[in-house]
Amino acid sequence: MNATAKDLRFHSRELLDTVSRGEEVVITYRGKPCAKLVPIAGREKSTTANPLFGIWKDDDESRNVDDYVRNLRKGRF
Repeated sequence: MNATAKDLRFHSRELLDTVSRGEEVVITYRGKPCAKLVPIAGREKSTTANPLFGIWKDDDESRNVDDYVRNLRKGRF
């Protein structure tokens, strides 16, 4: 992924999220590459799930998410 120096200044958190997913980000300054953000070697990717998602894991109605959402929206139209 490429990003400008302005992106680094204003969207640093999003760029760090991208790097934490394992992607490399090349930072350009005036159109020329000048830096690269890479994940730290040997560090495991963080796969922490949203803690609220666990409340649905044992619910039989939501086993198939597509069908569950379709049934929720059925009465709207």
